Amino acid sequence: MKEVTVQELKHKIDHQEDFQLIDVREPFEYEMSNIDGENIPLAGLVVEASKVSKDKPVIMQCRSGARSAAAVMQLEQLGYTNLYNLKGGILAWAAEYDPDMQVY
Repeated sequence: MKEVTVQELKHKIDHQEDFQLIDVREPFEYEMSNIDGENIPLAGLVVEASKVSKDKPVIMQCRSGARSAAAVMQLEQLGYTNLYNLKGGILAWAAEYDPDMQVY
């Protein structure tokens, strides 16, 4: 499975690269803290797969990287080849870039 670090994600954001960020956590988690990804909870991801781009890199993100890894695996079974897991999830982002972010 391909992964990106929070440093690589920050670089992409800072340089306005064309990619899609999808947060697969539940809505209540997303409301607590997020990094502006599109919220598509893991439980509904396959049903909502049409919202996931096939023509640019897609970074899947969750709290720690476990659910987003599961999301990558689910979508790869549907033929997606442009997916990346955010290593360490929002916990790694908060530790590296936003220590005041509310995490759980």
